[in-house]
Amino acid sequence: MSIIKPNNNTISAITALPAAITTGKVLQAVTASISTEKTISSSSFATTDLTVNITPSASSSKIFVIASGSFDTGAADRLGFMTIYRDSTNIGGSGSSGIAGNYASGSTRLNTPFGIHVLDSPSSTSQIAYAVYCRGNNSGGITFLQESETAHITVMEIAGW
Repeated sequence: MSIIKPNNNTISAITALPAAITTGKVLQAVTASISTEKTISSSSFATTDLTVNITPSASSSKIFVIASGSFDTGAADRLGFMTIYRDSTNIGGSGSSGIAGNYASGSTRLNTPFGIHVLDSPSSTSQIAYAVYCRGNNSGGITFLQESETAHITVMEIAGW
């Protein structure tokens, strides 16, 4: 087996290895929380007011979004769905189901905790708002953060790859 000589040098002439790869590092993190109950009376996604802003330092950066909290369907035979928006764009999956959901059947109410995450590629260095949105399957209402619970959203800028 032959020895490969970098740049035609002997192995003993190598004094340093290449710099570390700069991708995948967390460049910044921003978080927000709320504990205000809000009723969403819409069958379309509507804001829960849980929002955080971040300004990426490079257009190649990824943004990792993590959110948690709870929502209550308020009555039986009702569906509830959660998703994440970047500004006015739903990035939490295609269709109307979002990322997380629940279904209360029979005479049962269902207060559902949720933990959702999305890795986004916004390709921007402008300020971006990330927010949790929710919707019900009818106009009867979904309650976001019942009984003084707290919800959180954290966004992290990850060096692009």
